[in-house]
Amino acid sequence: MKTDRIERKRLVPHTVDGVTELVLDTEYIDVPAPPRDWDSIVRVGVTTIAGTLVTVSLVWTTASIGDLLSMATIAVVAYAAGVAFDLTWILCMGVEWLLRYEPERAAPVRRAGNVALLISMGAVFAHGQLFGMWPVGAAGAAVSLLAKRSWSTAMRVHARPLDNRTAQWVAKQRAALDGQLAMIPVRRELLRGEQMVEADRIARTTGSADPDPSGEPADRPGPAVDRKSLTTKDAVRIAWSEGIRDRDAVLQDAAARLGRPVSPDSVDRYLRDLKRGA
Repeated sequence: MKTDRIERKRLVPHTVDGVTELVLDTEYIDVPAPPRDWDSIVRVGVTTIAGTLVTVSLVWTTASIGDLLSMATIAVVAYAAGVAFDLTWILCMGVEWLLRYEPERAAPVRRAGNVALLISMGAVFAHGQLFGMWPVGAAGAAVSLLAKRSWSTAMRVHARPLDNRTAQWVAKQRAALDGQLAMIPVRRELLRGEQMVEADRIARTTGSADPDPSGEPADRPGPAVDRKSLTTKDAVRIAWSEGIRDRDAVLQDAAARLGRPVSPDSVDRYLRDLKRGA
């Protein structure tokens, strides 16, 4: 029987000169080794081979189509465009894997991947045909086909098929979660909108640092106003007209008339205007 040696550490008492302390002791023990997981080994091997074939296909297709397109443009641009042919169906396979539990959404992606594969194979075959080597073109086109089929096979190895009821349960759970995720940017957008509306409201209602929106000098007589439309400037002017000159008294009188506290700075400014006018 095969065994594996493992390291085990534990605290043990150790006494020196009559003083005992707990110290760390290390020991090695042999335990039976688990049987080799051949399924996992094969699965990893299949995935590695499929990935290698996809890489080979990408390189070959890029070289063939890049050489074909370089007849009409510079090499850098031609080979950069050649990468797109195989990358398109590789991208579709990745999306198809992510949508493996949603067959309805995965179906159009699978069809798009097949179309991209046919276009890529046609371009590779055209390159061989152009140089009078149609067997080379056909073999090169088959590389992409084999790579895609091998990767599709590898995906089936990793796939976990769901029965109809479980698939519906997963779809509802995913839909609920997707709805919550979708609300994150929506809430942020609404919050930004509310902040903009509030900022616009404050800008329109305040207008300036002067909390009194009347815009009239304090010493200019104005029409009689009721308490709802009464401003700090009006309240100070009324107190002045009634012979109140003390600053604190004017503050108290204005607050009583307005039914709310008033700004001392505003009152001081209006009093100065009234004194200069007097």
